[in-house]
Amino acid sequence: MENPLVAVHGVHFAYNSQPVLEDVHLQIRRGDFLAVLGPNGGGKTTLLKLILGILRPQKGTIRVFGLTPGKAARYVGYVPQHTNVHEVFPITVADVVCLGLLPHRSWWRGFIRSDEAAVRQALERVGMWKHRHQRIGRLSGGQRQRVLIARALVNEPELLFLDEPTASVDRQFQSEFYDLLKTLNASMTIAVVSHDLSVLSSHAKSVACVNKTLFYHDAAELTQGMLESTYHCPVELVTHGPLPHRVLKDHPCRHD
Repeated sequence: MENPLVAVHGVHFAYNSQPVLEDVHLQIRRGDFLAVLGPNGGGKTTLLKLILGILRPQKGTIRVFGLTPGKAARYVGYVPQHTNVHEVFPITVADVVCLGLLPHRSWWRGFIRSDEAAVRQALERVGMWKHRHQRIGRLSGGQRQRVLIARALVNEPELLFLDEPTASVDRQFQSEFYDLLKTLNASMTIAVVSHDLSVLSSHAKSVACVNKTLFYHDAAELTQGMLESTYHCPVELVTHGPLPHRVLKDHPCRHD
């Protein structure tokens, strides 16, 4: 069996002695589309930052492409959660995508002709080439997300992480956005951090539910036990639509 692209074993992490993740195990295999779900404050973004090498675990090991996270950066693309940019900030769409090239080269090397081709290809993949001269602050939330994906794609990563990618876009755009990710998944492995169960609808291939600990399911479906273990609440799944859910009313909810 092929080695996983990401292997997380027995990871613990705390902020100021407050446990955030405890004994987390996870493997992400090539070609997967992993949905990382869970409540706000449950540790989803922290887990992502640990895999990216932004944070270091107090206990346990993480390997990305067999390397420590920081050494695997050139194989990984990252789209952060926040996309707020001031409208008059003087940076164009093309300039933003160019910035994605900088971390993977020597500090003294300038941009060359092949970089221009890479920027164009990345913007065309997300349907934003015609906006290349616009200031990013004047784009809609959905358009900014596409540009940030292009910035993550410009180095042709094998693994793409996205943190709450639809948090700043309207509901109508979300379906188009996940269709774009599904297309990208044909050539790269994707992991999406979200608290929105609709991520599962026709997109995800596996699910990790995170709330201090992690529950993994190697299929695009959630079991009643996984949801209740993650949210610490009785949860009823409604089967119509893109797999929405509702929490039963008048029940105790434990927050440990």
